[in-house]
Amino acid sequence: MISQKKFVVSHAPFWHNGSGVPERHFNAIIATAPAVLMGLGYFGISAVAALCLSVATAIGWEWLFCLISKRESTVADGQAILIGLIFGMLLPATAPWWLVVTGTFLAIVVGKQLFGGIGATPFHPAVLSVAILTASWKMYMDIDAQLVNLNFDFTPYHPLVAAKAFGSQAISDISICDLMIGKQIGGIGTTCGLALILGGVYLILRGYVRWQIPVSFIAGLCITAALFHLANPEKYAGPIFHLFAGYTLFAAFFLITDDSSSPVNHIPMLIYGALGGVITMLIRNVGTDADGIIFAVLLINICNPLIDKIRPKAVGKVA
Repeated sequence: MISQKKFVVSHAPFWHNGSGVPERHFNAIIATAPAVLMGLGYFGISAVAALCLSVATAIGWEWLFCLISKRESTVADGQAILIGLIFGMLLPATAPWWLVVTGTFLAIVVGKQLFGGIGATPFHPAVLSVAILTASWKMYMDIDAQLVNLNFDFTPYHPLVAAKAFGSQAISDISICDLMIGKQIGGIGTTCGLALILGGVYLILRGYVRWQIPVSFIAGLCITAALFHLANPEKYAGPIFHLFAGYTLFAAFFLITDDSSSPVNHIPMLIYGALGGVITMLIRNVGTDADGIIFAVLLINICNPLIDKIRPKAVGKVA
């Protein structure tokens, strides 16, 4: 009998921009630099410590897992560094050391390696870790509670928490310009909208992120926010506010564009991004979480395999 081997692979089309895996990861790290520097400037030495610990322990968990499982070390491909960096950027600056270490373990070992390593993760590892930490130790992931003792040269507020609690009238005095340059409390590297846009545009121009996902995500979020605002202007904030508040822009360019958990076909990418924006606004305006991004990303990650099967019918004459 002829022995046949079957290979299970993802479906076409396959997309390649000519670069290697390490190059893609290190360019993503470069793209985060403006937002990271702005965050470190606003949050100070506590943010430096948390971010350094996050990157270092992510590398350590990657190396240790490869050692224990007797695999070739994958630290050099840069993904562990990128995951640790993104996870750290999502954290409050005063997150305790044990929370950071636990979070990087969840991201690298549980979120990445147990699913099969690079290219096999159904969820963004850093997002999965943040979701687990939020469910387990909500107080330590509460931005307002963790940053209450830090001193800022601006009025410290979490705009989405204020909007959730008191409606759009409570945030009428909040300057959009302040939100754009990062004068709001939030994750270490997620508050400065202009810096995040700069990093996102860099990734798109270099070909590491395709424009369909971030653009459709922003469009879906803004359209949904506008509909809520038109229905009840006193209760719901407008789209520009939601665009620059919270994790929105960070998610648009660095979370939902993760290679292994996002679609490869053009129409599915548009649907995937738009769905993420709609779910985010539903959670923000109807759900209990003030930001909603983390859980919205996990939900669209789950839907990704089904969404990516959507294809237009072939056009032409049947022979």
